[in-house]
Amino acid sequence: MLPSALKPAMDSFNSVMRFFTNQKSTIGYASLAIATIGGERLFSLFSFQCPCNRQQNLAYGLTYLLGPAVVLLCVGLFMSTPLWRLYTGCCLNPLKLCPKGNFVGCCSKLFRVLMTALVAPIMWLSVALLNGTFYECAVSGINSQEVVDLFCKNMTSTCEQELAKVPCLKSNLPVVETTELLLMLRAQSQILGWSLIITAALVGLIGTCYRNCRSKVSYLQLTFWKIYMNKEREKFDAYAEDYATKLADRNLKSFFENREPEAFTFPNHKAWEAISSVYVYRHSDQCYSTLQRYVEHPDRDYSPETARLDGEHSLY
Repeated sequence: MLPSALKPAMDSFNSVMRFFTNQKSTIGYASLAIATIGGERLFSLFSFQCPCNRQQNLAYGLTYLLGPAVVLLCVGLFMSTPLWRLYTGCCLNPLKLCPKGNFVGCCSKLFRVLMTALVAPIMWLSVALLNGTFYECAVSGINSQEVVDLFCKNMTSTCEQELAKVPCLKSNLPVVETTELLLMLRAQSQILGWSLIITAALVGLIGTCYRNCRSKVSYLQLTFWKIYMNKEREKFDAYAEDYATKLADRNLKSFFENREPEAFTFPNHKAWEAISSVYVYRHSDQCYSTLQRYVEHPDRDYSPETARLDGEHSLY
């Protein structure tokens, strides 16, 4: 029992912990934003060196502007559990990706996966465009008369030849013209950055409003659903680790003691397939996941697996 004097402090501590637990997504996105800003600054200060050459500026600037965004998109997709839950095994069984009667649900799931993976690339592009360094280098190297006319209007005749050197402050243009060109380039970059941020915010708001408007459950039930799914994932990981440890111990004991393995209860292949499918809410049953639907189904199959898998799968 805790002393009465410590109870208020412990209650406050528990309240703070509950707050941070409930705000995991917000904290995660905030951390991602801070990491993106820090990464962009490191690239700008220590890695990026615009060649200030018309033949190289465009490719070099776009590489730094778009390259990290593509990498972040790939990392986001690679770390997406819902994507691999949909994709794994679909080459052998295409109906697993989009079962009959569930095409809209699968497309919706894939769209949400893509939107989640796009958060980090959009953050990178927004920060990079607001800073303007990569955009200045890329645009100053565009070999287009329209672009040259846009920036060099009402300037000296050497502007066209010196435009690519402006980001490095090495052009032979007057200081006033160089400053004006830099301000124009940076203003365009920041306008694009804010346009991207505004567009992403509006798309996120409209998408959330549409999804909630079309929700088949009430707000409180949807809140309960989210809590349940988080708890189910946490418990599944704990149970999986526990059973994997027990199975490894049983197999190693059988090997080293040179005897028949003990009986071990384990879900069969059909059961794994059933709980790995895409979940779609139905009014006919009050189930919140494919796992709950499987365990509550009257015809579930608890028999041991007897057939081999159609294909081979290696973890190494």
